[in-house]
Amino acid sequence: MTESIVVDHVSKTFTMQYHRTLKQMAVATVRGLPLNETFQAVNDVSFTVEQGESIGLMGLNGSGKSTLLKLINGVMRPDAGTIRTRGRIAGLIATGTGFHPQLSGRDNLFLNAAILGMSEAETKRKFDEIVDFANLGKFLDTPVSHYSSGMYARLGFSIAIHVDADIFLADEVLAVGDKPFKKKCMVKMQEVRKQGTTIFYVSHAAASVRAMCDRVLVLESGHLNFDGGTDEGIRYLQYDDDEASQEELLDGELGADV
Repeated sequence: MTESIVVDHVSKTFTMQYHRTLKQMAVATVRGLPLNETFQAVNDVSFTVEQGESIGLMGLNGSGKSTLLKLINGVMRPDAGTIRTRGRIAGLIATGTGFHPQLSGRDNLFLNAAILGMSEAETKRKFDEIVDFANLGKFLDTPVSHYSSGMYARLGFSIAIHVDADIFLADEVLAVGDKPFKKKCMVKMQEVRKQGTTIFYVSHAAASVRAMCDRVLVLESGHLNFDGGTDEGIRYLQYDDDEASQEELLDGELGADV
């Protein structure tokens, strides 16, 4: 099979600054306190994804999932190792990324589509389909600064999912939005999956990962500690269905419909 994503011994380090003013820095120096601290968000991670695979990336908050997704997307560069991807990448890494708050939903649709690599002609051809999926109604021509988080999510996801991409990255795309929208997102992602698009799906929701993914990667403190079957990965994380939250139960209902 064709390799879609190759991550080879990738690491990413960040620096936290403890003191911002000159006075605070001087006091800290006198007291022998550190002025900053480095930490590895992603630590020597390696894996390969074949074209058409659907991967669930899981782990506790702060484990490095979003950082790894940004590295794959090219938003960040690794400090060590290499990442190779094949084809066009699209997706929703953060709700409203690339939106200009003073522009309308309509204008941001064209702007965000261009950022994701769509030509103006392609955007115009898919405009009605994108707008219909987002279901913003009269708010399409309202500045997005007036949008709720759910409206941001609907527009952002709708644009991203209609890009003709080889790789679709999704970071907690179902964390915001009402039940009908989440159900519609899951159905649409299944359609994209069946078309042979590689899916890289970050989520805490075990039920939706089961419904969407063939394989699970688990990050812990920046390390890739599990790479295998979906059910095995969920059990590794001890995401027991008997202790599922209300959000998890909701995702279970959605997963049963797709």
